Amino acid sequence: MKSYDIFFFDLDGTITDSAQGITNSVIYALKKYGIEEEDYGKLCKFIGPPLTDSFQEYYGFSKEQSEEAVGYYREYYKDKGIFENRVYEGFEEVAKKLRESGKTLVVATSKPEPFARKIIDYFGLAEYFDYVAGMELDGRRGSKEEVINYALKACRIKDKRRVLMIGDRRHDVAGARAAGIDCAGVLYGFGTKEELKAAGASYIIEKPEGILKFIQSL
Repeated sequence: MKSYDIFFFDLDGTITDSAQGITNSVIYALKKYGIEEEDYGKLCKFIGPPLTDSFQEYYGFSKEQSEEAVGYYREYYKDKGIFENRVYEGFEEVAKKLRESGKTLVVATSKPEPFARKIIDYFGLAEYFDYVAGMELDGRRGSKEEVINYALKACRIKDKRRVLMIGDRRHDVAGARAAGIDCAGVLYGFGTKEELKAAGASYIIEKPEGILKFIQSL
Protein backbone atom coordinates (compact mmCIF):
# COMPACT_ATOMS: atom_id res chain seq x y z
CA MET A 1 0.00 0.00 0.00
CA LYS A 2 1.49 3.32 -1.09
CA SER A 3 1.11 6.51 0.88
CA TYR A 4 0.25 9.85 -0.70
CA ASP A 5 0.66 13.52 0.18
CA ILE A 6 -1.98 14.99 -2.14
CA PHE A 7 -5.58 13.84 -2.45
CA PHE A 8 -7.83 14.81 -5.34
CA PHE A 9 -11.54 14.24 -4.63
CA ASP A 10 -14.45 13.93 -6.98
CA LEU A 11 -17.49 15.78 -5.61
CA ASP A 12 -20.75 14.02 -6.53
CA GLY A 13 -20.76 10.50 -5.11
CA THR A 14 -17.50 10.97 -3.23
CA ILE A 15 -17.86 14.02 -0.98
CA THR A 16 -21.61 14.49 -1.21
CA ASP A 17 -24.66 12.40 -2.00
CA SER A 18 -26.16 14.62 -4.66
CA ALA A 19 -28.61 12.11 -6.14
CA GLN A 20 -31.79 14.02 -5.35
CA GLY A 21 -30.66 17.34 -6.76
CA ILE A 22 -29.12 15.89 -9.91
CA THR A 23 -31.98 13.54 -10.75
CA ASN A 24 -34.58 16.24 -10.14
CA SER A 25 -32.64 18.57 -12.44
CA VAL A 26 -32.48 15.89 -15.15
CA ILE A 27 -36.23 15.25 -14.81
CA TYR A 28 -36.85 18.99 -15.20
CA ALA A 29 -34.67 19.15 -18.34
CA LEU A 30 -36.21 16.05 -19.96
CA LYS A 31 -39.72 17.40 -19.49
CA LYS A 32 -38.76 20.26 -21.83
CA TYR A 33 -38.57 17.58 -24.56
CA GLY A 34 -41.78 15.81 -23.54
CA ILE A 35 -39.89 12.98 -21.84
CA GLU A 36 -41.33 11.69 -18.56
CA GLU A 37 -38.58 9.51 -17.05
CA GLU A 38 -39.60 7.31 -14.13
CA ASP A 39 -36.61 4.93 -14.13
CA TYR A 40 -34.56 6.17 -11.16
CA GLY A 41 -31.67 3.89 -12.07
CA LYS A 42 -31.39 5.53 -15.47
CA LEU A 43 -31.50 8.99 -13.91
CA CYS A 44 -28.72 8.06 -11.48
CA LYS A 45 -26.41 7.37 -14.42
CA PHE A 46 -26.17 11.14 -14.82
CA ILE A 47 -24.32 11.43 -11.50
CA GLY A 48 -20.61 11.83 -12.17
CA PRO A 49 -20.06 11.92 -15.95
CA PRO A 50 -20.29 15.16 -17.99
CA LEU A 51 -23.97 15.95 -18.54
CA THR A 52 -23.65 16.48 -22.29
CA ASP A 53 -22.25 12.95 -22.65
CA SER A 54 -25.11 11.47 -20.63
CA PHE A 55 -27.91 13.19 -22.58
CA GLN A 56 -26.36 11.89 -25.80
CA GLU A 57 -25.68 8.38 -24.50
CA TYR A 58 -28.95 7.69 -22.70
CA TYR A 59 -31.47 9.69 -24.75
CA GLY A 60 -29.87 9.96 -28.17
CA PHE A 61 -29.64 13.75 -28.09
CA SER A 62 -27.45 15.50 -30.62
CA LYS A 63 -24.53 17.57 -29.37
CA GLU A 64 -26.59 20.74 -29.84
CA GLN A 65 -29.61 19.27 -28.04
CA SER A 66 -27.40 18.10 -25.19
CA GLU A 67 -25.97 21.57 -24.71
CA GLU A 68 -29.50 23.00 -24.71
CA ALA A 69 -30.62 20.34 -22.20
CA VAL A 70 -27.75 21.26 -19.88
CA GLY A 71 -29.08 24.82 -19.93
CA TYR A 72 -32.50 23.58 -18.83
CA TYR A 73 -30.87 21.36 -16.20
CA ARG A 74 -29.11 24.38 -14.71
CA GLU A 75 -32.35 26.37 -14.54
CA TYR A 76 -33.49 23.99 -11.80
CA TYR A 77 -30.10 23.10 -10.36
CA LYS A 78 -28.65 26.56 -9.72
CA ASP A 79 -31.36 27.64 -7.28
CA LYS A 80 -32.82 24.41 -5.90
CA GLY A 81 -31.09 21.22 -6.99
CA ILE A 82 -27.69 22.37 -5.77
CA PHE A 83 -28.96 22.25 -2.17
CA GLU A 84 -30.78 18.89 -2.51
CA ASN A 85 -27.57 17.35 -1.32
CA ARG A 86 -25.78 16.02 1.79
CA VAL A 87 -22.21 15.28 2.87
CA TYR A 88 -21.51 11.57 3.28
CA GLU A 89 -21.35 10.45 6.89
CA GLY A 90 -17.76 10.31 8.07
CA PHE A 91 -16.29 12.34 5.20
CA GLU A 92 -15.69 15.57 7.12
CA GLU A 93 -13.86 13.71 9.89
CA VAL A 94 -11.62 12.07 7.27
CA ALA A 95 -10.89 15.45 5.65
CA LYS A 96 -10.04 16.89 9.05
CA LYS A 97 -7.59 14.07 9.83
CA LEU A 98 -5.94 14.39 6.44
CA ARG A 99 -5.41 18.11 6.99
CA GLU A 100 -4.08 17.52 10.50
CA SER A 101 -1.55 15.15 8.93
CA GLY A 102 -0.33 17.89 6.63
CA LYS A 103 -1.90 16.55 3.46
CA THR A 104 -3.08 18.65 0.52
CA LEU A 105 -6.74 18.23 -0.45
CA VAL A 106 -8.18 19.30 -3.80
CA VAL A 107 -11.64 18.96 -5.33
CA ALA A 108 -11.48 17.75 -8.95
CA THR A 109 -14.97 17.51 -10.42
CA SER A 110 -16.70 17.58 -13.80
CA LYS A 111 -19.30 19.87 -12.23
CA PRO A 112 -18.95 23.56 -13.18
CA GLU A 113 -16.40 25.13 -10.85
CA PRO A 114 -18.68 27.93 -9.55
CA PHE A 115 -21.29 25.33 -8.51
CA ALA A 116 -18.63 23.14 -6.89
CA ARG A 117 -17.25 26.05 -4.88
CA LYS A 118 -20.77 27.02 -3.78
CA ILE A 119 -21.45 23.48 -2.52
CA ILE A 120 -18.14 23.23 -0.64
CA ASP A 121 -18.82 26.60 1.00
CA TYR A 122 -22.46 25.75 1.78
CA PHE A 123 -21.48 22.62 3.70
CA GLY A 124 -18.63 24.33 5.56
CA LEU A 125 -15.90 22.23 3.94
CA ALA A 126 -13.78 25.03 2.43
CA GLU A 127 -11.32 24.99 5.31
CA TYR A 128 -10.18 21.49 4.34
CA PHE A 129 -9.44 22.12 0.67
CA ASP A 130 -6.51 23.93 -0.90
CA TYR A 131 -8.24 24.27 -4.25
CA VAL A 132 -11.55 23.51 -5.99
CA ALA A 133 -11.19 22.60 -9.67
CA GLY A 134 -14.08 22.01 -12.05
CA MET A 135 -15.24 22.48 -15.60
CA GLU A 136 -15.99 25.87 -17.18
CA LEU A 137 -19.61 26.99 -17.36
CA ASP A 138 -19.37 27.07 -21.16
CA GLY A 139 -18.40 23.39 -21.27
CA ARG A 140 -14.65 23.80 -21.66
CA ARG A 141 -12.47 21.63 -19.45
CA GLY A 142 -15.29 19.10 -19.49
CA SER A 143 -13.46 15.79 -19.13
CA LYS A 144 -12.05 14.47 -15.87
CA GLU A 145 -8.58 14.26 -17.42
CA GLU A 146 -8.73 17.98 -18.30
CA VAL A 147 -9.93 18.88 -14.80
CA ILE A 148 -7.15 16.86 -13.17
CA ASN A 149 -4.47 18.39 -15.39
CA TYR A 150 -5.88 21.85 -14.65
CA ALA A 151 -5.77 21.12 -10.89
CA LEU A 152 -2.20 19.83 -11.12
CA LYS A 153 -1.13 23.03 -12.89
CA ALA A 154 -3.12 25.35 -10.60
CA CYS A 155 -1.59 23.73 -7.51
CA ARG A 156 1.90 23.60 -9.08
CA ILE A 157 2.21 19.87 -8.52
CA LYS A 158 5.17 18.39 -10.36
CA ASP A 159 5.49 14.90 -8.85
CA LYS A 160 2.37 12.97 -9.85
CA ARG A 161 3.48 9.98 -7.77
CA ARG A 162 2.43 11.92 -4.66
CA VAL A 163 -1.18 12.31 -5.89
CA LEU A 164 -4.17 9.99 -5.40
CA MET A 165 -7.48 10.63 -7.15
CA ILE A 166 -10.55 9.42 -5.26
CA GLY A 167 -13.85 8.97 -7.07
CA ASP A 168 -16.87 6.73 -7.50
CA ARG A 169 -17.25 6.31 -11.28
CA ARG A 170 -15.24 4.92 -14.17
CA HIS A 171 -14.75 8.45 -15.53
CA ASP A 172 -12.74 9.33 -12.41
CA VAL A 173 -10.50 6.30 -12.90
CA ALA A 174 -10.07 6.82 -16.63
CA GLY A 175 -9.32 10.51 -16.16
CA ALA A 176 -6.76 9.82 -13.46
CA ARG A 177 -5.01 7.16 -15.54
CA ALA A 178 -4.91 9.45 -18.58
CA ALA A 179 -3.44 12.22 -16.43
CA GLY A 180 -0.82 9.87 -15.00
CA ILE A 181 -1.98 9.56 -11.38
CA ASP A 182 -3.29 6.68 -9.27
CA CYS A 183 -6.98 6.38 -8.46
CA ALA A 184 -8.95 4.80 -5.64
CA GLY A 185 -12.58 3.96 -6.35
CA VAL A 186 -15.15 4.31 -3.57
CA LEU A 187 -18.14 1.99 -3.18
CA TYR A 188 -20.28 4.28 -1.02
CA GLY A 189 -21.05 6.48 -4.07
CA PHE A 190 -22.82 5.60 -7.31
CA GLY A 191 -20.40 3.28 -9.08
CA THR A 192 -20.00 -0.47 -8.62
CA LYS A 193 -16.95 -2.54 -7.80
CA GLU A 194 -17.19 -4.14 -11.26
CA GLU A 195 -17.26 -0.74 -12.97
CA LEU A 196 -14.30 0.61 -11.00
CA LYS A 197 -12.18 -2.53 -11.40
CA ALA A 198 -12.89 -2.70 -15.13
CA ALA A 199 -11.76 0.92 -15.46
CA GLY A 200 -8.47 0.05 -13.75
CA ALA A 201 -8.80 1.52 -10.26
CA SER A 202 -5.61 1.03 -8.23
CA TYR A 203 -7.60 0.54 -5.02
CA ILE A 204 -11.19 -0.01 -3.89
CA ILE A 205 -12.54 1.70 -0.73
CA GLU A 206 -15.82 0.78 0.94
CA LYS A 207 -16.26 3.73 3.33
CA PRO A 208 -14.79 7.25 3.67
CA GLU A 209 -12.57 6.22 6.60
CA GLY A 210 -10.82 3.77 4.28
CA ILE A 211 -9.07 6.75 2.73
CA LEU A 212 -6.97 7.16 5.88
CA LYS A 213 -5.01 3.98 5.14
CA PHE A 214 -3.13 5.91 2.46
CA ILE A 215 -1.26 8.12 4.93
CA GLN A 216 1.64 6.88 7.03
CA SER A 217 1.10 9.12 10.05
CA LEU A 218 -2.19 7.44 11.09
